[in-house]
Amino acid sequence: MKVIRVGVVLSGCGHRDGAEIRESVLTLLALDRAGAEVTCFAPDVDQTLVFDHFHGETVATERRNVLVEAARIARGQIRDLKEARAKDLDALAMPGGFGAALNLSSFATKGAKADVQPEVARILREMHAAKKPILSICIAPAVVAKALGFAHPRLTIGDDEATAKQLEACGAVHEECPVDKMVVDRENRLVTTPAYMYGARLKDVATGIDLAVAELLRLAS
Repeated sequence: MKVIRVGVVLSGCGHRDGAEIRESVLTLLALDRAGAEVTCFAPDVDQTLVFDHFHGETVATERRNVLVEAARIARGQIRDLKEARAKDLDALAMPGGFGAALNLSSFATKGAKADVQPEVARILREMHAAKKPILSICIAPAVVAKALGFAHPRLTIGDDEATAKQLEACGAVHEECPVDKMVVDRENRLVTTPAYMYGARLKDVATGIDLAVAELLRLAS
């Protein structure tokens, strides 16, 4: 049986300024349970901001690196995103967290006019061109919408109307979806699930991610 090779792109560590830790771990767990071979990646760039998750405020005097912070989630087993190549992967997964909108793109500040971090845009477009599936979770579909807007991807960020309109302005087609379900764009080989775009319970976030990972692996096989 073929072992499916999946790259997981992280955006730091912490839901307000990096990768959402629970979404990241649930994604890694679902992939591991399915027997996938996982390689974690993150861009070697400074975070846009540093957020104090305990006090609920931005720390203006502190700087952190996305790759270094993402290594916390990956237990140090992580590579610079510039090393990722579509030829070496069968699928790509991108957990959410506000880091996707801050560090992987500027969607948080620019909306539909956002830029996508160059290495993130490159690997997404390489995977799409190679017809290899991509999973994005929570707010991460905004990065996909911006990088692949030319293909009019069908995706979801749940039911947030304002955010959905921004994605549609990027060229995407938005579909409302509950937290424990997913949206599949078979033409573009994309899978999305809302996760913590809702104020949801962990078990429901896990259900949606489990479904989405299973579909990602089906598409990859």
